[in-house]
Formats: sequence, C-alpha cells, structure tokens
Amino acid sequence: MNTVAIPLARVDAQRPSRKARAQAKGRQPTLEAQAELLALLHDEPVGDPPSHTKARDRLIEHLHRINDAHHGLPEALLVALATEMRLSLAEVFEAATFYHHFELLKDGETGPRISVRVCSSLSCAMAGSGALTRAVKQQLAALADVRVVEVPCIGRCHAAPAVVVGQHCIDHATAAAITHAVESGHTSPQIPDAMAFDRYVADGGYRLLDELQSGQRSIDSVIQTLSDAGLRGLGGAGFAAGRKWGILRQQPAPRLIAVNIDEGEPGTFKDRVHLERDPHRFIEGALIAAHCIAASAIYIYLRDEYAGCRAVLQRELAALKAARPNVPPIHLRRGAGAYICGEESALIESLEGKRGWPRLRPPYVAEVGLFGRPTLQHNMETLHWVRDIAAHGAAWFTQHGRNGRQGLRSYSLSGRVNKPGMHLAPAGISVRELVDEYGGGMQAGHTLYGYFPGGASGGMLPAALDHVPLDFDTLQPHGCFIGSAAVIVFSQADSVRDLALNAMRFFEHESCGQCTPCREGTQRAVQLMQQPRWDVPLLQELSAVMADASICGLGQAAPNPLLCAIKYFPQEFA
Repeated sequence: MNTVAIPLARVDAQRPSRKARAQAKGRQPTLEAQAELLALLHDEPVGDPPSHTKARDRLIEHLHRINDAHHGLPEALLVALATEMRLSLAEVFEAATFYHHFELLKDGETGPRISVRVCSSLSCAMAGSGALTRAVKQQLAALADVRVVEVPCIGRCHAAPAVVVGQHCIDHATAAAITHAVESGHTSPQIPDAMAFDRYVADGGYRLLDELQSGQRSIDSVIQTLSDAGLRGLGGAGFAAGRKWGILRQQPAPRLIAVNIDEGEPGTFKDRVHLERDPHRFIEGALIAAHCIAASAIYIYLRDEYAGCRAVLQRELAALKAARPNVPPIHLRRGAGAYICGEESALIESLEGKRGWPRLRPPYVAEVGLFGRPTLQHNMETLHWVRDIAAHGAAWFTQHGRNGRQGLRSYSLSGRVNKPGMHLAPAGISVRELVDEYGGGMQAGHTLYGYFPGGASGGMLPAALDHVPLDFDTLQPHGCFIGSAAVIVFSQADSVRDLALNAMRFFEHESCGQCTPCREGTQRAVQLMQQPRWDVPLLQELSAVMADASICGLGQAAPNPLLCAIKYFPQEFA
C-alpha cells in the first residue's frame, strides 16, 4: 500500500490546541501542608548545592526529612512534596511505599513516638532475640505511642542481641535496658569518637592525593600498584579494582563515583567499624579514584541504621570542604532500609530518587550508571585500602595472606565465639584459625558445628570444612562464596534447619518484588521450610529456578543456605 508522507508541521496543525493546565491532576496540596514542607526542607545537608529541592534525586532525602519530623509520612505532605518537586503523586508514593523505614500515615493518623527495632537475623536470633521481643512487647504494652517490631540485620551482629530505640543503639540488649531507654527518652544516636580531619592530616592524610594532583605521582602508577596488589571489590563481587578504574577512564566524561556503604548482609558490620574509627581514609581513597578517572562528583550511599556514622560524615565532610574547597562535590545520601540497594544498579536507582529495582544488564553501570553517566561504584572497604596500598606498594599488601592467598581482609565475625567483632586478618585464613586466633575460641559449652562464610547469602559449611581458606574463589567448589566476609559461627546448640529458614525469611522480606522467580520463590521456599518435613526434591527444583531466572544476585543466592543445609547436614533431615 502506498503511503503519503505528511510534513510534521501539517500534523501539528491538525492537532487540536490544548491550553496549559493550571494545576496538576488529582489531589491538590493545602496551603498549610505546603508551608510545613518548605519549613522542613529549607536547609540542605553538607555537600549538596543550594536551591536544589526540586531535583529528582533529592526525593528520598526529602522523605527522610518528613519521616524524621512525623515518625511517618503524612499523605498531605506527600501531596505537597509531589507539587514542590513537580513529580506525579504516583512517583512519590512509589518511592514512599518501597522502603521499609517509611510508613504512610492517613490524614489524622500519627506515627509512633518511639520505634523499638529488635534485630531478628542470624546472630541475634542465636542470642535470643525472639524471646527478647516477646518480653519487651509485654513490658511496653501499656505505652500506646511505642511500637516494638522485629527487623532484619541492623549491622551490630557482634553485640547480639542488638536493638535500636529510635536511633539509639543498645548492644547486648536486655528488656530492662530497652525499657529504661524508652522511659528516659534515650532515642538519639551515639556519636563515635572517629579520627577528625586535623588529626588525619597530621598523620599524613591526603599527602598521596596532593602528590597526584601536583604531578609527583602518576595516575598510571597508582592504578598499576592496585592491580599488582590484587585489590578486589570487597563488597562481595570481587571485581579487580585497578581493572575497573581502567575501564572507567575509557568511558566518556562526565564520570561519577558511587560509594556503597549500605551493608545490609546479615553478619556484616565491617564498614561501620571502619567509619567509626577512620572515615577520612576511605574519603581520601574516593578522592584518589575521582582524580584517576576524572570524576566530577562523588555520591556516598550510607545505610539509614548508621545514624551516628552519618553525623560523623556530615561533620568531617564539612571540615574537608572548608580546608580543601577545590575537591569534587561529595554528596551524602541515606538509604531507607532496603537490602536490595546493596546491589549496584539498585543502589543507582535509589540514588536517583526511585525505588531500588535492579536494572537489566547490559549496559553496566560503568557504561550507563548514575544519571546515565559512566559510574565507578565501590564498596567502602575497597576505597579504605587505596591510600595504604598506593603509599606502601603492592608488596606490602601481598606479603600478608595464608593458605596460598594474598592480602588483608576485614572479617565481620559473630555468633558463638568469645570475641566477636571486626578482625583485620590475612586473606585466606580458615574459620578455625579465625575463631582460635582472633575470636577467642568458641564460647563455653559450645563446639563448632558449622558456619556461614559470607553472610546469609554465602551458604553454610560444616565443621568438617573448617580448614577451607576464606577468600575469593576458594569457597565456590563447596557451593559457597566469601561475599563481604561476614563469618557467622554456630554450634551444636543451634538447628541448621532454623538457621536456613531464618536466612530465607530475610530474603523473602527483602525481595524487591520485581521478578517472579525471586518474589514468589522466596515466599514458597519459606512455606516449604516451615513444614515438619522438608520436601527436598521440590526445594531443589525451586532453588534451580530461582538461581537461573532471577534478575539479580538476591534471588540467585537466596537458595544457598537451604541447599547447603541439605548437602552438609543430612542428619537434620533423617
């Protein structure tokens, strides 16, 4: 059939003219809500440009402002926020309902004055968090404005059971300590005594950055040193850092950097400990990376539970900016309680002010990342090592290591050991060596029964494999991986079935819901694992579907604990 091309001008002329809409569709904001919203958003956090309230990537930050003030998100303020940011109500409500730390409030509703969050993940569950929750609910039942809820890992596994009252953390929590905090109003975060800017500079901090900027050190030499040292991504993926920097240098400008400090993997708290001690070491690493790849800005994504660390970073970033006004802009962003945002593309989506749904790849974030620009994304610990490796040389780093491995790792050790905590140890150390030499041995009355080598997603191994090196590429033959080096030790007092179910419940809770294999698979797995007798063939078939068809690593790794339980602990299924 012949077609006739119609000039674009004629097409436009045939369209009926429409007057500009005087106001947006749907519910309109009240003057009172608009005035309150502007009062809440009148100032901007450190590192952000002024008059930036309408930028889409500010959405989650604005939701936090509202949530902090009202202990929830009143609908009237969300309507005003949509108008202020020139977004649809659907876009605002989509983000507000995605993140666990936000709760919508209907008109006239008020949020709880205090929220008591009791961690229910692996280490805390072994330490009795279930009984603690029941006791606290009973003691605080008369207080209608206090809410007690069980939550996933809060990054304090070394102090199990761990609880957060408002933003106040209670380590080794008891019902009496929690009740006292509530009744006395202790809800503010503890501010860690971290190394300040002046002391860091006095100890040689930012000297390497100065050498790079002055031309005394070359970019190529720094990247080569990182490659020679074998530094890999320490958030779980393990991609070679030097190679990643080289790839980013080949991408078109402008380039960006995103720093992932959203460690939500059960058993992981190493990044928090480093932040509480020496925040400038990773900041200098990020600035060195920015110089090497010519990045125009740095975005730090910090998990919401780390309120004390956030206060430290705000203070230290202000000090850095005052002393060095020419450094690239560093933007500090809060997560909002979504484990999935630890996945690199979901983190990018969240930084852009959206729900944290992982992207289909390719393209990769190194090519099309934050705001569509090539983005270097690193875990905080990876950047923490950059200064020392570049300053001391690759040989300094590689001289450490055991069992044929090289380097140093920050191991988050928790569970049935005498000295849980973040331990700096040689890469490739075995769990037996880690427990005996760094963890003070097993607790009295407990013997090693098994362990999670890499958090909930890293699988489970029995005591018979306590000699396997804890490093990249050493655990895959056993169906596990090191991940973020979160080592959770359990004993004969613990049920592997219960631990595997706890891990699967975590993944069910944290599944973003985007893809069917993960969303439905984790729910169905929990149902099957709650039964007195596991349907092993069905669970194995379900696990294969989840691993093969899920979009991102959450659904792909979620079956690891149950598969390891079946493989290595058959006595519990006899």
